[in-house]
Amino acid sequence: MAARDYGQYSGITRAMELVGERWALLIVRDLLVGPRRYGELAAGLHRIPSNILAARLKELQAAGVIRRAPRSRVIVYELTPYGRELEPVVLALGAWGFKALDDPRPEQLITPESMTMDLRSAFRPDVALELPATAYAARLGSTELLIRVDGSSLDVRPGDGPVDLAFSSDAGIRHLISGELTPQHALDSGTIEVLRGHEHLLTRFATTFHLAA
Repeated sequence: MAARDYGQYSGITRAMELVGERWALLIVRDLLVGPRRYGELAAGLHRIPSNILAARLKELQAAGVIRRAPRSRVIVYELTPYGRELEPVVLALGAWGFKALDDPRPEQLITPESMTMDLRSAFRPDVALELPATAYAARLGSTELLIRVDGSSLDVRPGDGPVDLAFSSDAGIRHLISGELTPQHALDSGTIEVLRGHEHLLTRFATTFHLAA
């Protein structure tokens, strides 16, 4: 079990004891994107000390939140069904935290896992359901994501490929997602650069992924 004990009997208290330790919820966030090897978790959370990562993984396993599983002759960590129940919590927390984002500090990185979950937090399936299926390629700093929207279904994964719109940006994409910048202003200011495809599809992207600041 996690070392922290708040001495209170309640569901929220128990949840904090299980996933409230430093780095624990970020490990859960990255595993919501998909199973990860130990080294992949360490690379995605590049500032986590190895002893803390090992301790958190052990605690989360003991709590039944994650498990070790064999995959093609390697061991990966994955969420259990109980752990996957945290998905709406993590997405809601991401949407809440998005409202407090400032410009990134020089040492802060955009990782594929962090951007994937931010996009999942901002995704509006009710809006997407009324729009044609669309594929986007987003180059965000050193992170490249392939984003496919088909009705209320969203698939985000690292990489590039045939898409309707490819664009590049950086952390400034938050200004588009928050509605602070219109798609045209984002293009005019250089916040977003269209690499291929039709510029007008950026409006569809901004409509589909929206979190008011």
